[in-house]
Amino acid sequence: MALDLAPDLTVLDAARAATALPQGARVVAAMSGGVDSTVTAALLSRAGYEVVGVTLQLYDHGAAVKKAGACCAGQDIRDARLAAERIGIPHYVLDYESRFRESVIDDFADAYLRGETPIPCVRCNQTVKFRDLLDVARDLGAEALATGHYVRRLDGPNGPELHRARDPARDQSYFLFATTREQLAYLRFPLGDLPKPAVREAAAQLGLSVATKPDSQDICFVPEGNYATLIDKLRPNAAGRGEIVHLDGRVLGEHAGVTRFTVGQRRGLNIAVGEPLFVVALDPERRRVVVGPREALLTAELTLKETNWLGDAPAIKDAASAGLPVLARVRSTREPAPARLALRDEAVAVVFDAPEDSVSPGQACVLYAPDRPTRVLGGGFIAGATRAVA
Repeated sequence: MALDLAPDLTVLDAARAATALPQGARVVAAMSGGVDSTVTAALLSRAGYEVVGVTLQLYDHGAAVKKAGACCAGQDIRDARLAAERIGIPHYVLDYESRFRESVIDDFADAYLRGETPIPCVRCNQTVKFRDLLDVARDLGAEALATGHYVRRLDGPNGPELHRARDPARDQSYFLFATTREQLAYLRFPLGDLPKPAVREAAAQLGLSVATKPDSQDICFVPEGNYATLIDKLRPNAAGRGEIVHLDGRVLGEHAGVTRFTVGQRRGLNIAVGEPLFVVALDPERRRVVVGPREALLTAELTLKETNWLGDAPAIKDAASAGLPVLARVRSTREPAPARLALRDEAVAVVFDAPEDSVSPGQACVLYAPDRPTRVLGGGFIAGATRAVA
């Protein structure tokens, strides 16, 4: 049964303006079964586009995880199918389980074994969703792929630009820094100008059963948030016991595996030396967890790997050679900090104006424009960091 209810016109107009395609254009909507992607598909259909819903099955729901608030498996696929029927659009489910395991889950486990703290949501967007699904959308003859991400795609003088969402509390630009120029030209984000309450209200007005469905939480494929158990299962005996070592060389205790620690961690060290100590580095080759005082977490600069560039300079290395000022964001929950780009032996570095706290290899460093703080210039994964305090 097609929708017979109308959302608030302001919401509909915002979605139409963000999509900016001729009425009747075919658009593939990525439908995870959650409220955001469902409302995206519904609004595009009401705006007069020919919408095709596509859902990716990314893992075996029963075998991988049994928890509420996951996505892309089990009940979520059924929710997406029912929503597509309610909206009145065709819907396809694609089995991407093997691709997801290779590109995201295996990479997640291997990153922990390298002593990094991975960010699998970026990998998922970078590979399965914005590479593989985008190809499917083109094969279906669509003029765009639309998702429920809270970011904005704006037309700039040099082509499409990626910007933070209008609602800072919902902004997901940190997780989309790896979106390429070619992908950005094809992508649409109809919810980028909307606050979450307006999206839920639109779902209710449209009679969608997911209107009150909880948001996805944590990492979808990690059972109960227990990373170490999953890694032990995927890479048995890869990370054994080792030493907990102070920066000054003292051996303070033992640990059960470096995969159980991340830079900045304080709890779970199980050592008592009369002062608070934090994980400041991981040395997986020697199976060492290095700890030190709080000030040892301060970072003067970091280097990037696997960079992506969306700025106006021809390439990120050109911007680094010129010492381009940027705003650098090293955690999704942290506001960007003033910095500048530099080159260090052909590697792109980010030099902070003031020391940044708890920078962890494997996380993303996303760059924004100081003169237009919502604009994403690109970024990369953190390869290494230089402490501000020796």
